[in-house]
Amino acid sequence: MSAATATVCLSCAPAQEAFASALEAALASASLPIAVRTTECMSGCTRAPTLAFRAPGKTAYLFGDITTRDLPELVVFARMYLASADGTFEDARPLGALRTKAIARIPG
Repeated sequence: MSAATATVCLSCAPAQEAFASALEAALASASLPIAVRTTECMSGCTRAPTLAFRAPGKTAYLFGDITTRDLPELVVFARMYLASADGTFEDARPLGALRTKAIARIPG
């Protein structure tokens, strides 16, 4: 398994540090080895708050309008992402409403 990261944007939405901590806890409790980081501005301001997932050699994803209500689906996404050889999914329906929050899918 490669080193995957989830990056939470801190710029546009208040309390994103708390969201980053909640995401880190959710991923850890699901035993998913994804490092959670924070950064300033990911240019997703019209869909803030934003969150990116990436791993070497895999498609990267940028999600917007993310809240703590999305944590269960983010855990499902993370599990599928880690299991995928290239970061893509044949069927994204298990992601529920998270599918509608995707802003970009960037080839690896």
